[in-house]
Amino acid sequence: MAAVNYAHAYQQALEQAWPYALYFGDLFNTPNNQKYRWVNARTIEIPTLETTGRVDSTRDTIANATRNYNNAWTPLTLTNERKWSTLVHPKDIDQTNMVASIGNITETFNQEQKFPEMDVYCVSKIYAEYQELGQTPITDEITATNILEYFDKMMINMAEARVPSTGRILYITPVYNAMLKQAEKLARTVIIGDAENKLNRTIANLDLVKIVEVPSELMKTVYDFTQGYKPAVSAKQIKMFMVHPLAVITPINYEFAKLDEPSAMSEGKWVYYEESHEDVFVLKKKVNSIQFAVEK
Repeated sequence: MAAVNYAHAYQQALEQAWPYALYFGDLFNTPNNQKYRWVNARTIEIPTLETTGRVDSTRDTIANATRNYNNAWTPLTLTNERKWSTLVHPKDIDQTNMVASIGNITETFNQEQKFPEMDVYCVSKIYAEYQELGQTPITDEITATNILEYFDKMMINMAEARVPSTGRILYITPVYNAMLKQAEKLARTVIIGDAENKLNRTIANLDLVKIVEVPSELMKTVYDFTQGYKPAVSAKQIKMFMVHPLAVITPINYEFAKLDEPSAMSEGKWVYYEESHEDVFVLKKKVNSIQFAVEK
């Protein structure tokens, strides 16, 4: 019996799980993923639309009609190609009361290996492109006393770049999230006009920014992906990472996801194999929608 390639159905199931199974699930679920088109298994094209600004009008003459917009498609090549396979002896399935079934094995692989790897690739690739585009992270010491100042600095940078105020996400490690919670117990008082007229700025919701706590292990600047993932020797700890999902695009294409029945070639064992082409890209015009605070 020939192997059945259920890559498409497999990818659909994974996409439904990503917002809940991945720490950076909101980035893998970015609306930008509905805007690109596949050229082939390894290349996508993203649209770039530009227009000119307005000019003065007059009632006495008409101007020559010209095209005042430009629409182009920018190709991006996915360079992150990953695969995984395993053999499963039929007796292992029988003797473990189905615990070692292919379904259980792939589910464990997804939750304990693939999903964390996708998370760390996502944050480290965004950090790499963030630096390549000339951006500089915050490297000052952050404490419970000053953490709100750095939060505000990130917010100001985004506001100045006209990043939408809704939809921003702050990814933060447990240590710094604890500092943030301590700071949240404080209230800022802004005097308006005179001492009798005050505005209390409570920060329990941190200005509507969604906060996602991410284990420190999954918030490094660079990783080694030789097998699975591990922090690289030169890796630095990311303390906080603020981003708007519209700043990134996260294409994934599963080309193969197949299960072969036992055969002579497999010496009587089941064979599972999957392969994907995937990547994470920062949209150059939206790089100001990304802010990092990392260790010095």
